[in-house]
Amino acid sequence: MNNIKVVALSYKKTPIEIRELVALDEGMAKRLMELMKESFNIEEAFILSTCNRTEIYFSDDREDLNEGILKLLTVIKGDGVKVALPYFKYISDHQRAIKRLFEVAIGVHSKVVGDLQITHQVKKAYQWSVDTDMAGPQLHRLLHTIFYANKRVVQETAFRDGAASVSYAAKELAEQVVESLQNPVILVVGLGEIGSDFCGNIEGSHSRIVVANRTRQKSDEIALKYGYEVIPFEEMKSFAINEADVIVSSLSINQFVFNAAEFTDTLRQKCFIDLGVPRNVDPELDQLDGIIIYTIDELNAKATESQLMRLAAVEQVREIIDEELVAYSNWSRDMIVSPVIKKLKSSLEEIRKQEIAHFLKNATEKESKLVEKVTKSMMQKIIKLPVLQLKNACQRGNAENLIDVLNDLFDLEKQQSEAKS
Repeated sequence: MNNIKVVALSYKKTPIEIRELVALDEGMAKRLMELMKESFNIEEAFILSTCNRTEIYFSDDREDLNEGILKLLTVIKGDGVKVALPYFKYISDHQRAIKRLFEVAIGVHSKVVGDLQITHQVKKAYQWSVDTDMAGPQLHRLLHTIFYANKRVVQETAFRDGAASVSYAAKELAEQVVESLQNPVILVVGLGEIGSDFCGNIEGSHSRIVVANRTRQKSDEIALKYGYEVIPFEEMKSFAINEADVIVSSLSINQFVFNAAEFTDTLRQKCFIDLGVPRNVDPELDQLDGIIIYTIDELNAKATESQLMRLAAVEQVREIIDEELVAYSNWSRDMIVSPVIKKLKSSLEEIRKQEIAHFLKNATEKESKLVEKVTKSMMQKIIKLPVLQLKNACQRGNAENLIDVLNDLFDLEKQQSEAKS
């Protein structure tokens, strides 16, 4: 069992242009973990890389690996990434590192507190560790404890209730509008931060999602990432009039993009979700039959209410995290003494078998079975107290002395060496 450490940066102290430099996709993250194993013999690692953070967790007792790991990052991303390295924070204390992972994975440190996406991102990163054989017993237990803590947070608190961001509130609204429609079409116009977030949130919807952006490269990237359709920006207005059921617009422009006169003859009912500042949608459209507009102010109010509710639940979330951290720490301590318990049981069992073989050469089958039963019961009772004492010593944090005593008393190292030979 080695200590968990982390080198990490996040949106809190790192500008987006720096975060973009160190962002790792699946192939890069897996290659970095492979290099960590090849270069430093690290056996367990977990890399979480999103638009808001890049965090590299690893299990090792050496204190000087952080700089080496960041150098490996330059191998993956090129020398241009060196400007980002000073932004990384190194946490070598085991308890602080695992608590950080708990809080990050559950959404305490998310830009939108309680962000639902972070759970999926953590599970995806965990799978990358599994795929590269970098998830050992320690990491498996840690992540599954985090997933259990997350389940408790959902069930026991209001931390995940409501839509706490404008883009997520827009996603929920769009889904409500198209819920009863057959083959609904959602048009997303403008792929800045809010528009891109909306596209990520709406992923998996049963709707046909179509995107349009003034810069075609951006719309192609979003479409490729999520499997959406792209239309040229100059065609988006006719598409909005003739085919879209929901239009989500977040363009930065000083005039209305959608005007009432253009939609007077449309035969489709429509919902506009206007996320633009200034507004993208002419408010006169709201007077037309079958057309409704939701503004960013309305969605902001909804998101703010949810955000306040989530913030109020943070203390409860931290209490759950602390409880599950204790459970994980107890398991970790038990793992320290587990090999000793196994060796002790093996040593006593070997003595028992040797003595039985010596004294029961001429015993009947009935006698042999009786002695077998009695001696096994004796061994279980004999070993019970040392095992309990070891586990109790683990809870107190002073198991090492008792481990040394048991090793000396029963010569466990020698017993293990003889068993191997």
